[in-house]
Amino acid sequence: MITWTQFEQWHPELAAAGRENFYHFGVGLGFLATVRKDGGPRVHPVCPVLSPAGLHVSIIAGPKLHDLRRDPRYALHSETYAPPREDDGFAVYGMAEEVTDAGIRAVVNDQVIADHGHPWPDYGSQVLFELRLERCLLTLTQPGETFPKGPTIWRA
Repeated sequence: MITWTQFEQWHPELAAAGRENFYHFGVGLGFLATVRKDGGPRVHPVCPVLSPAGLHVSIIAGPKLHDLRRDPRYALHSETYAPPREDDGFAVYGMAEEVTDAGIRAVVNDQVIADHGHPWPDYGSQVLFELRLERCLLTLTQPGETFPKGPTIWRA
């Protein structure tokens, strides 16, 4: 399991493709899947934040927060929506770790302001998690400059 920062250092082209997918609309957008208490999946849209501190998500109090505290496994998926690449996608999988360090939170807060112009409502009361990477999947419907058409899989 590695951090997004390590992933960017070791696999810059794949990390750049992931960043492009997550920030396709100018702000981070993705679907975060967690594991419910009964073992089933729970999926919600989130605004992932890619900063010098890594890959983070802020979670409001509720079922998803309970999911991550009980079972830190996650999947985060983003895809493009505009033709001709409407089925391209990028997903990361791994373990979420709750962030309590004020310094890391400050770096992420600065990135949220840079990305959005201001924090979103109730941002300060949300719980911050770092998403550590175990594997990722890039899927392209057409060959890109760096990656072929189809799946590109990376594992830590």
